Amino acid sequence: MASANSFTSLLLISCLLLAACFSAIEAQTKPPIKNGLSWTFYKTSCPKAESIIRSELKKIFKKDVGQAAGLLRLHFHDCFVLGCDSSVLLDGSAGGPSEKSELPNLTLRKQAFKIVEDLRARLHKECGRVVSCSDIVAIAARDSVVLTGGPEYAIPLGRRDGVKFAEINATFEHLVGPTAKVTEILTKLDRKGLDATDAVALSGGHTIGIGHCTSFTERLYPSQDPTMDKTFANNLKLTCPKLDTTNTTFLDIRSPNKFDNKYYVDLMNRQGLFTSDQDLYTDKRTRSIVTSFAINESLFFEKFIIGMIKMGQLDVLTGNQGEIRANCSAINPKKKYIESVAEEELGSSSEMR
Repeated sequence: MASANSFTSLLLISCLLLAACFSAIEAQTKPPIKNGLSWTFYKTSCPKAESIIRSELKKIFKKDVGQAAGLLRLHFHDCFVLGCDSSVLLDGSAGGPSEKSELPNLTLRKQAFKIVEDLRARLHKECGRVVSCSDIVAIAARDSVVLTGGPEYAIPLGRRDGVKFAEINATFEHLVGPTAKVTEILTKLDRKGLDATDAVALSGGHTIGIGHCTSFTERLYPSQDPTMDKTFANNLKLTCPKLDTTNTTFLDIRSPNKFDNKYYVDLMNRQGLFTSDQDLYTDKRTRSIVTSFAINESLFFEKFIIGMIKMGQLDVLTGNQGEIRANCSAINPKKKYIESVAEEELGSSSEMR
């Protein structure tokens, strides 16, 4: 009996040591969060915020799962230009041009903008004007991953909405285009504090969604890109004949509506749609990362989460910076701005500690 008790005690101690070890590893790999953000930011001011967003998105994706990719892409395009401040949602005005009108953003799904605005209206009705459009975009992107089969993960919240417009051509300067090669990709992401692993992991967002023919026909005409599988190319030519400007095709031919690691399997089979996709496998600097994700989905999920948390904090506005927009497509009127900020700070100051 004594030996059995000793064995149980040793087993318990071993489990506790293993748990402590795994906790330490998790703490080391989890990116730090910036001052003003919190894992429980709306715990008091809007405790149902995340559950409301997920519930609404479940209904939307049941009717059209393609909207998930649109919301995920919206988060990327927001964060890389001016930071994660929902500037991509702004309509143009006398105060500045709209990012929406910039060429890289013309293919953003219009429905994605409407979904975010509808979510804002729903949350502000529930809790008052305490949840920012920027946080809604971030949460919707995370839920788009989860609800299409990807990993569940928490994100830090507390972003404020920006009050300025991006400069003309800023999207070209900061976003990675479909014709970019690895050197350009790594250079642009390095400026944002993101490394090669982040670059390859975040590119995995292309495991869901569609690409427009105009984004990759230079790989088909006048001659085929030698890094593209011939059968794959011939099939694309049927979808995208010369001079086509309207058709689209899936980014991931194996499981286009499921968030998984099949995108990397595509790349290993020379079936990446964009140059920016396929070059990740062609270039020796990133090839091994692509291969590791293709054979280990759990590793991809782990690195994707890290990349998303890091990207989701790019140049965030917190505390007294920015504002909480009353309409995601417009900066708050100046006359009401001072009063609204005072009310918001009074209601949410405890959440920022």
